[in-house]
Amino acid sequence: MPGKIYLETDRLLLRAWQDQDVEPFARMCADPEVMRYFPEVLTRDKSEELVSRCIDKQGKDGFCMAPVEVRDTGEFLGFVGLSRPTYAAPLPFDPCIEIGWRLKKSAWGKGYASEAARAWLRFGFETIGLDEIVAFTIPANAPSRKVMKRIGMQRDHEGDFLHPSLPADHPVAPHVLYRLAASDWIARYG
Repeated sequence: MPGKIYLETDRLLLRAWQDQDVEPFARMCADPEVMRYFPEVLTRDKSEELVSRCIDKQGKDGFCMAPVEVRDTGEFLGFVGLSRPTYAAPLPFDPCIEIGWRLKKSAWGKGYASEAARAWLRFGFETIGLDEIVAFTIPANAPSRKVMKRIGMQRDHEGDFLHPSLPADHPVAPHVLYRLAASDWIARYG
């Protein structure tokens, strides 16, 4: 796998997937605390499948959920990026580009998700010219919702939905929707 750097921030590198990322990524996705707002913890095989899907999306779309590492140490923190959702059933607001993140516990509370997400928003709006980027999660996921607000996203109460990949009565089926328009990004960051 190539070692290309996609984006850089003061503290972080957002880069292409590498073979050595699979082990820490699988360990992170098997952590029940990290995965508490998702339908399930992931097995090693499911984590590897997710990495493969991310790599395929990078090739197809030019962006993906990409590894984040600490610039000074090379420590793998998790992933952050943009993605064109490809669920079996469409989201109610498709077509769209989402921003998302998942970081290991030791990286929580340090501003890494917000820092990396801002770099991806800049790329989405200023480099590839997206009109809007969305984010969504379950209502109970207060940490991610705080990141969404911190990076300038606004809750779309009318857009809340049941995730199409889950049964309607599944505990994590209800989702809240956040949006950020390019015009709002430009007004905020010039």
